[in-house]
Amino acid sequence: MQTSAYGSWPSPIDAALAAAHDGHPEWLGFVGDEVWWTEPRPTEGGRRTLVRRHADGQEESVLPAPWNVRSRVIEYGGHPWAGVVVAGEPLVVFVHFADQRLYRYEPGSEPRPLTPVSPVGGGLRWAEPQVRLDLGEVWCVLEEFTGDGPTDVRRVLAAVPLDGSAVRDRDAVRELTDDRHRFVTGPRISPDGSRAAWLAWDHPRMPWDGTELVVADIGSHGTLVAPRTLAGGPEESIAQADWSPDGRLLYASDRTGWWNLYRDGEQLCPREEEFGGALWKLGHRWFAPLDSGLIAVVHGSGSTALGILDPETGELVDAAGPWTEFAPTLAVHGERVVAVGASPRTAYEVVELDTCTGRARVIGAPHDDPVDPVYYPEPLIRTFTGPDGRDIHAHVYPPHHPGHRAPGGELPPYVVWAHGGPTGHAPLVLDLSIAYFTSRGIGVAEVNYGGSTGYGREYRNRLREQWGVVDVEDCAAVALALADEGTADRDRLAIRGGSAGGWTAAASLTSTDVYACGTIVYPILDLAGWGTGETHDFESQYLESLVGPLAEVPGRYAERSPVEHADRVTVPFLLLQGLDDVICPPAQCERFLSRIAGRQVPHAYLAFEGEGHGFRRAETMIRALEAELSLYAQVFGLNPPGVATLELIR
Repeated sequence: MQTSAYGSWPSPIDAALAAAHDGHPEWLGFVGDEVWWTEPRPTEGGRRTLVRRHADGQEESVLPAPWNVRSRVIEYGGHPWAGVVVAGEPLVVFVHFADQRLYRYEPGSEPRPLTPVSPVGGGLRWAEPQVRLDLGEVWCVLEEFTGDGPTDVRRVLAAVPLDGSAVRDRDAVRELTDDRHRFVTGPRISPDGSRAAWLAWDHPRMPWDGTELVVADIGSHGTLVAPRTLAGGPEESIAQADWSPDGRLLYASDRTGWWNLYRDGEQLCPREEEFGGALWKLGHRWFAPLDSGLIAVVHGSGSTALGILDPETGELVDAAGPWTEFAPTLAVHGERVVAVGASPRTAYEVVELDTCTGRARVIGAPHDDPVDPVYYPEPLIRTFTGPDGRDIHAHVYPPHHPGHRAPGGELPPYVVWAHGGPTGHAPLVLDLSIAYFTSRGIGVAEVNYGGSTGYGREYRNRLREQWGVVDVEDCAAVALALADEGTADRDRLAIRGGSAGGWTAAASLTSTDVYACGTIVYPILDLAGWGTGETHDFESQYLESLVGPLAEVPGRYAERSPVEHADRVTVPFLLLQGLDDVICPPAQCERFLSRIAGRQVPHAYLAFEGEGHGFRRAETMIRALEAELSLYAQVFGLNPPGVATLELIR
């Protein structure tokens, strides 16, 4: 054991290693008896490939570069593929990111387009496809731009012919619903094929505020007849809906303050836990009914578990295993359940649960330690006390190295991480980006500030009209508590975050004196601009609930915007931005920097071509991580080996 200063410890976890392990399996599904899913490829331009697990357990990436299986519906996307077996061979349809067209793929042949290209605005986009062989169609969500503006858009349920006849004929796409609702999710078909259920909502609500559960009869020739709302409303969020094998309607509603499961309106397992979550992507699944009548569920308070619920008795049994967090993606076939699970010691991997034997095992994307796990941090689940005595949930990752310790009496620097959303959640899972810092002697505290999911609706609602206040206060409270208890060095605290977390980081630098520096990643910086046309349609009225109606409280938009208070920034900062970002556009960063110019505040701005909202390319993530470490090294007086110095300008 060697003694050396915090921040100077040598680590085998470099930025390239962290970048190579960024992202995780997503969008599970069965094609016959086989499990398929999407998986990131950071070193291949950040594309997502489609992985097929054969019956013998072998994995195959079925679509080589440049195919990129990813939807842009509502910009955050949705389930981008579906498959069935025809004459013993898979038939798969998928969305290709580059042109957002729906393609048909069969092994041994090149993918063939099924949908046309539209020259209007963002074109035609698709999500949540379902192959209907009986009708010769693919049922899905259609997002169609009607003009060049980001909010010139309509969304409907639509049926695309499988024979390719719509490739040059937009009219061949059969619309199943009208566009009375601004947002819809893909339809779930009842077992007997007589009914369809889907979710809908409208501005200014977000789906975690209030959605409607709509049911329609399926008439002759696959038409949807007499749609009616069965549950939900402005203050009730239905997160997901599906059908039980006997044709009863299942859904997850937060009408009690927690997303719990219901069957035909009857609550199945009353608990102060979440059996649903924030619908940031269309097609997220927190439950899936099995043929036996049991229901596979992802549930929990804070962290999540994979369980099997008996709807008749309310008994819930969790799968045994090392996983402490499950992503909102599930697929079932017979009595088999597949999910994506992770833990503080393992990255996300594909897990299969056999409900007959109760055995759970890894069947895909298995975690393989790229370095000795003794370098991984040991997280602590903490609850801090904030203003007005409110609880603040956080995960604290102290500096950790198997061969180094700091001199006696030295306190470590800490970086507070604010997650995105802001209606989101920081999961307690292995993240090599965190280990990149902790293994060098820099602590990390992930704060699930008021407004985060996983702790009930009341906790989420703390951020209503309080964005830029509660999130900033909660992060500061955690940082100062760590300093007060002797865990962190009060003079070496930093804050970082991306997207809404970037907002919180920037707002913290303009409204508090807690931090010595900050890292601001693809942020929101100007509320008035973001709320009046500088973002995409999905979030274009999000600020109505986060800040308040612009028409009623315009002063609040200026009062809280970092761009209006750039003169208050007195500490160094790093600003990272993708130039193709349509959610948090570069214009906001440029506006902020123009107001910093000449004020002698050390800073750096790195803008990346080809990157959107969320960095996906390995080279981008490497540059961003190394720049962030260099910022902390310069401000905190650290000496990390092998890291290039980031030039800070004034």
